[in-house]
Amino acid sequence: MRKGSGAPTLGSVAERAAVSRQTVSNVINNPELVASETAARVRAVITELGYRPNRVARQLRTRQSQVIGLRVEQSNRISILDRFLHAVTDAANFVDNRLMLYTAHDDASEIEAIDELVGRWDVDGFVLTGSHAEDPRRSHLTAGAIPYVAFGRPWGADDDLWVDVDGAAGTRAATEHLIAGGHTLISFLGWPEGPGVGEDRLSGWRDAMHRAGLAEQRIFRCANDLTEGRRAAAAMLDAAGPVPTAVVCVSDALALGVLAELSARGLRPGQDLSVIGFDDTDVAGVIGLTSVAQPLVEAAQRCVKILLSAVHGEQTADRAALLTPRLVVRTTG
Repeated sequence: MRKGSGAPTLGSVAERAAVSRQTVSNVINNPELVASETAARVRAVITELGYRPNRVARQLRTRQSQVIGLRVEQSNRISILDRFLHAVTDAANFVDNRLMLYTAHDDASEIEAIDELVGRWDVDGFVLTGSHAEDPRRSHLTAGAIPYVAFGRPWGADDDLWVDVDGAAGTRAATEHLIAGGHTLISFLGWPEGPGVGEDRLSGWRDAMHRAGLAEQRIFRCANDLTEGRRAAAAMLDAAGPVPTAVVCVSDALALGVLAELSARGLRPGQDLSVIGFDDTDVAGVIGLTSVAQPLVEAAQRCVKILLSAVHGEQTADRAALLTPRLVVRTTG
């Protein structure tokens, strides 16, 4: 804000950006109604002037707290949860909402936390993570008419309030990249069998192999842990039959386990065995691991948009979104 100019207002933003007051309001509340170039210009002016909508007036008008709940899960160095949390915080702040974070050990304790947050703090709605089949959190929120959106598909449930990343598209791109590089013996290292993310990512590898007319190499499965990934890699390398020249992993954690086993055997990743992970964690960038990157910023923005539409009782066709990831090629694949 310029010195001596007073607190910026919606009108001063409109004047500086050479648009109407309604256009500024739409950029904040209904950005899909504004042309992308115009929206970018208005956002730049909002940032320049430090404009903030009148939060108290809006709360009195809408009877809403403008607070979104999000569970904080315990993460580690090979997780993308921290980046997703940061992206959701930015997306919420841009539309003058705030995040209230909470912890829970399982679905039952999360349901208790949700009820307390709604009852005591008037939280408007929730962003759920860790979606799975027959998720009791969804049914509880639906029964209580509590708005929510899930980062992750419902996996069989009749539910359309979600944003997810197309895991099959990601592993398909990874496998096609390896095939284009001349590989024909490509294994897959995945999680234990069960509906959801793991099988979705497996299906992309399988589809790419079939399209190329290649026989499926062995599928190895283990828990999402670096140590378990290393053990699975040893089993893959020691198995009878042709030794794979490449492996697509369901996560960076398992890919790192493969790299550890290669190092112990004096083998060179990217030369003796090409390795591709999934999630493009910070560790992947540091060590040169080829990985599939999730569009976390876009996912967070879509989550907030869908949730706030539900909070405001708006009828919109944009109630679910499946986003396409991208392959980040580095030295291991």
